[in-house]
Amino acid sequence: MTAAEIIAVGSELLLGGRVDTNSLFLSASLAKHGIEVRFKSVVGDDVDDIGVAVTNAAKRAKLVLITGGLGPTVDDVTREAVAEVTGKPLRLRPRAFTSIKTRLQAAGRPVTDTQRRQAFLPTGAILLWNSAGIAPGFAVQWKRSWIVCLPGVSHEARRMCAESLLPLLRRQGLLSPAIESRTIHTFGLLEGEVDRRLKGIIPAAGPFRLGLLASSFGVTVSLTQSANIQERRLAKKSVVNAPTSLDRLMDAVIAELGKYVFSSNGQTMEEVVGQQLRDQGLTVALAESCTGGLIAHRLTQVAGSSAYVDRGVVCYSNRAKTELLGVSESLLKKYGAVSAQVAKAMAQGIRMRSKADVGLSVTGIAGPGGGTPHKPVGLVYVGLATAKKSFTKEFRFHGERESIKIRSSQGALDVLRRWLCHASF
Repeated sequence: MTAAEIIAVGSELLLGGRVDTNSLFLSASLAKHGIEVRFKSVVGDDVDDIGVAVTNAAKRAKLVLITGGLGPTVDDVTREAVAEVTGKPLRLRPRAFTSIKTRLQAAGRPVTDTQRRQAFLPTGAILLWNSAGIAPGFAVQWKRSWIVCLPGVSHEARRMCAESLLPLLRRQGLLSPAIESRTIHTFGLLEGEVDRRLKGIIPAAGPFRLGLLASSFGVTVSLTQSANIQERRLAKKSVVNAPTSLDRLMDAVIAELGKYVFSSNGQTMEEVVGQQLRDQGLTVALAESCTGGLIAHRLTQVAGSSAYVDRGVVCYSNRAKTELLGVSESLLKKYGAVSAQVAKAMAQGIRMRSKADVGLSVTGIAGPGGGTPHKPVGLVYVGLATAKKSFTKEFRFHGERESIKIRSSQGALDVLRRWLCHASF
């Protein structure tokens, strides 16, 4: 299997104004063709810094993939850095310049000296055409590595990955069978608890890798099986009772995590809940306080959600809870807006007024202020009401305001999901 490293170039990526997204789709594309990205790095627009990053990457990886720094401005210095490191001076490539000139003239733009410098590539480099933009990419072989440079503009890099990069790697014999992976999404368990529950499921000497990623939406479990891991396994003794395939391992993980698993096929929580509502022919109405309409937004982002989403009410103030949902002032005064009693009354109120099959409510303290020792920031109550029963679920979330709002929406949808599939809490 070919090991790869991605270097994202751009000082703006280090200043907090922009996020490197190119490495995400490039990693996924390469994995589908058996290339494993082992390292990623971000470097500013400095020739020496880029040179250091390229030198170090070439020691570790057969493929060094650089995005950014190929434009016409003074801070676009990737070409210069690669030329200096590899000892391959920049030379004007007439075909590249002709392409640049043609694209600029078609857009009614002048061909300036700064635009012309984009046609200067390291000596002997393979030209990679850019059908979505102006700046060409290039690939140069140096020592034991291939250094490939693509523009930083995302849609250009995506197009060139499919049209230029992968064909080049195929010609050079660097592609392998896809790296197989499975992803399992959970909610309701901390990362440490997921790790504890999965201890022993994946033998150390087996062909699989386990990864855990915690976020505001829950903990994602990733399972990976790649060709080089399989080859190492053949050199070791077989492990008794070890899973023999990635699918069997995934089944074992799902069985161990049980009701906390909400998706194993890439679906989001709102997609899972929406499918269950549709399959059961049910409708839902929402009463949201601390989430400010986030649950309604997420559900209605799914195409066809009009079949099961009836309405949503943002009842942020106590007066709104009383006027729009019928929550009594005495209940609010006795228990407070953030309470199980008010959450239940909110769910019952929205269901009765909408005539929907299910009423779902959420009320809580998103912070950063408003908390007390008895009701701290992150305390959230979710209420669910049907014609036959009503109940509530208490959550204690942590994090910043935005994170608590996301966790609250995820928790509310998970309450609905479990009720729909008759799972316990």
